[in-house]
Amino acid sequence: MKLLHIDSSALGANSVSRGLSAAIVAEWKAHHPGLQVEYRDLDAEPLPHLTGAALAKSDPAQAAEAERVLEQFLSADVVVIGVPMYNLSIPSTLKAWIDRIVVAGRTFRYTAEGPQGLAGGRKVIIASARGGLHAGAPTDFQEPYLRQLFAFIGIHDVELVRAEGVAISPEHREQALAGARARIDELVQPLAKAA
Repeated sequence: MKLLHIDSSALGANSVSRGLSAAIVAEWKAHHPGLQVEYRDLDAEPLPHLTGAALAKSDPAQAAEAERVLEQFLSADVVVIGVPMYNLSIPSTLKAWIDRIVVAGRTFRYTAEGPQGLAGGRKVIIASARGGLHAGAPTDFQEPYLRQLFAFIGIHDVELVRAEGVAISPEHREQALAGARARIDELVQPLAKAA
């Protein structure tokens, strides 16, 4: 089994989403000893934003990197993504990665009946961190976007671990982290039974 671990926070060791994604990956490793993990830090190793030249594949090195990113995603059985909320949405570095995995003819195609996802059969776990309270509010352009995006490419097995309101107060931060840790345990219980 292969797991792809993606982090997108710019906060390094101070990142809540990085801590959550690492905890999720550690639990998967504990229950799947032979698990192969590939890691990409989109802050330390960002992809360039999509341009006309990138679409035209005029730079061979950039085209090869885009193909490597897509193949890395397609070879994964599980994808764990650490996602902080930046300005009500996702980091632009994560959007640049998404632009390399949502590829017509590879992860989706258009048909007479509408778009059809081609990347199903894998699980995505999103480790979301938010400074304020946004779940279910009109200000949440992070979670609905990611769910719709993965559904568009055929992935409907999307789980969310959320720590929300971490900037409100130290007490609220600790409550949010405790809730996120409990959610990780809830996700891992089926793994423990299957192991």
